[in-house]
Amino acid sequence: MKTILNRIGALRVTPARFFGCWAVLFALMFSLTSCSNDLDVQQSYPFTVEVMPYADKIANGETVELRMTIVPEGNYTNTLYTIRYFQYEGKGTLKLVDGPTLVNNDRVLLESKQFRLNYTAHSSESHELLITIEDNYGTRWEQTFEFNSNDSNDSDDNGGTGSLVVTPINPGTVTPIGK
Repeated sequence: MKTILNRIGALRVTPARFFGCWAVLFALMFSLTSCSNDLDVQQSYPFTVEVMPYADKIANGETVELRMTIVPEGNYTNTLYTIRYFQYEGKGTLKLVDGPTLVNNDRVLLESKQFRLNYTAHSSESHELLITIEDNYGTRWEQTFEFNSNDSNDSDDNGGTGSLVVTPINPGTVTPIGK
């Protein structure tokens, strides 16, 4: 036993050996505790849809063009977007420019994040339709479009700025703007 104690006492602990031992111990503990087999890749990003100004008055047989751009907060290459609409007032058709005519409440795949819609009125009454854009992860955006009859005798024309009622589904964090 005395020989072992003499050998331990004969070993000189230099600063390099001391810190080297701690570095190896720290690296071993770090590598064993920080590893995980799960890779966290975000696929679903919130998005908004920008709508260019449009005419808010329409007569029977007239067409209004709606220009839209999907603006996601992040970019995931496998994200697909679909569009559908529900018309609950008036009669008309909604058509993707260079694409199919949409059927009420049927989803259609959007091929681009920038697209145009043509709404053609088939009656002289007011028109209201709800357009929903959804990605393949369930994130959705909805907006109601209202067109007043151009056949009425209203002299209140606001220059074709469009009348919108925005209903956000996922409003996110609201940051107030300082004055």
